[in-house]
Amino acid sequence: MITPAFEAPAPRGLCTDCGISRMKNARDCGRACQFIAPDYAGMETLIHGRQRGTGDERFFGPFQAMYRARMTSPAAGAQWTGITTALGAQLLAAGTVDAVLTMVPDAQDKWRPVPALITDAAGMEQARGMRMGYAPLLALLEEAQERGFSRLAVIGIPCQIYALRRLEEALGLDALFVIGTPCSDNTTTENFHRFLALLDEDPDSITYLEFRADYRVELRYADGRVRMIPFLSLPISDLPQDFFPLTCRTCVDYTNALADITVGYMGGEGDQWLLVRNARGAEMLASLGDRIELSAPGSAGRRAGAVRGFIANTARAAGGLPLRRMPDWLRPVVSWLQPRTGPRGLEFARARLEMKAAETILHLRRQMPARMKNMIPDHVWRIAAPYDLEPQPGERQDDRSS
Repeated sequence: MITPAFEAPAPRGLCTDCGISRMKNARDCGRACQFIAPDYAGMETLIHGRQRGTGDERFFGPFQAMYRARMTSPAAGAQWTGITTALGAQLLAAGTVDAVLTMVPDAQDKWRPVPALITDAAGMEQARGMRMGYAPLLALLEEAQERGFSRLAVIGIPCQIYALRRLEEALGLDALFVIGTPCSDNTTTENFHRFLALLDEDPDSITYLEFRADYRVELRYADGRVRMIPFLSLPISDLPQDFFPLTCRTCVDYTNALADITVGYMGGEGDQWLLVRNARGAEMLASLGDRIELSAPGSAGRRAGAVRGFIANTARAAGGLPLRRMPDWLRPVVSWLQPRTGPRGLEFARARLEMKAAETILHLRRQMPARMKNMIPDHVWRIAAPYDLEPQPGERQDDRSS
């Protein structure tokens, strides 16, 4: 496993430190960054052969097939059952790639992500589990080139994968396999530790945290305990206003639409949610054979009410007003109702995409209105349209990326 030191990042405005600014040609940020002028329509056509269509592609991006999935033998230490790391391990075991570029935990802090080039299948075990924070994943592309790795797999979040795809042609690789994970908002590792401290008096004993699609957060502890916390009981209102940076609050690609295969949780109803986007993604999935169980994703409930409530609260927050708190006596009732009557499965995933679209528009409109015409692709406006969030004069992206 290769984890070299990095150059310091170049100063940037909206930035999640994908690693491009730490490379020799830091100016590549100008054409690679998702937060400058993303061209998703053009990039979807380049990577998948077509733009996203109607129906669920309007929300999730182009895909050939969509599944609810789990490994038949869950991997120890995995966040769910280990599909993502199993895909990387299989590529290495078969000799399909020279290395997998992904994240591993920092030696001193299990929650802090560190970029690594993994060159043997067994090494993928070190990449299992969730980490929270920013890490310059793509800076290791230069190390891969120096070592003569011409066939790579990359596991990353949307802002990393967009930049990777923009630079892909210039990398001169013989093969690139892209495994994407949806990103449900990121923050610094330091902020995440503050969040853990609000959840438990002994945050160091927490070994696992997952935001589940059943409206609960699952915590696991070093002594084997498991604790479930309803979303409505989370101390979100106690977090600082900038806990989630503007970049994450204005992300336009929640589902990693430029990956070959996306593996996440939102539409999985307790399992993982898997979107095969192109032939290369189908090839990766097929390589797991009978080690993976696939079924059709479900969908239940109605999302409109939940999304409208979220938009109302987001509008208040974007305007600097306090969030409307639910009365304490009502929280247990709604927490009981949500997983039974709220949007579930694909309806839950659609709700999250509509919420993210609205969040992007409202926060940019308030904080960086001049950036809207370049930062918001047409597909985001289409997702938000049912909630009367229409572009105002000067807010629509130009024809170059429509």
